[in-house]
Amino acid sequence: MDDSAMTVSVRQYAGEVVEDRPWTAAPVRLLASAAPWRTFRWYKGQRHYSGTYWSATTGGHVIYESRLELARLLSADFDPFVHGITAQPFLLKAVVDGQVRKHIPDYLLVTEQSPVVVDVKPRRSLAEPVVASTFEWTRRAVESRGWRYEVWSESPKTELENIRFLAGYRRRWLFAPELLDELRQVDLDGIPLRQAARRLPDRPESLVRAATFHLLWTHGLRTDLSHPLRPTAVLRRAA
Repeated sequence: MDDSAMTVSVRQYAGEVVEDRPWTAAPVRLLASAAPWRTFRWYKGQRHYSGTYWSATTGGHVIYESRLELARLLSADFDPFVHGITAQPFLLKAVVDGQVRKHIPDYLLVTEQSPVVVDVKPRRSLAEPVVASTFEWTRRAVESRGWRYEVWSESPKTELENIRFLAGYRRRWLFAPELLDELRQVDLDGIPLRQAARRLPDRPESLVRAATFHLLWTHGLRTDLSHPLRPTAVLRRAA
């Protein structure tokens, strides 16, 4: 693969398309602010499950084109080290074995360490020659910038279901700041989840319970999400 021939094209929200910039010189801010490259598709009988997800990380909607993409999107939104999520961020071109190859990754994540380019694909499809070849040259292109490339297939089922549940409490403006402050000041470390709502007896239990779930989403509290999130789940203060 000729690294010097790699280019990237970006579709901007104003409608302009920035075409064929040198891949290694394209600034992160340009890629992270891109509009989705493909037109969002809906049609009768479609086999994939498309939609939009409101992201607490971005403060706006992010698209997905399958349930598997939605699962990765949920995980990214829950990750405290992810500060930006862009769907279908760019069209990457490279010359591979003498032929021009093109690929649109599923997500670009801006993290505290380095950008992460993500492709989402079911595990059963990874061995297909075209898929394997595309992901291989994409990996080389991404890593040539010192970035991380991730091919994501599935997350542990229980963890994903827990994150999906907590995502229902991700909207910060639904929670009174004074209630969250009171809850942060209460010693919840080491107690079961079911007891947390009783630690503020002057507040309605339902509101305290919801605020507890919000603090779990924002990582003000933590618990073992590899097990079902039951009333017996032990809470811990974030480090």
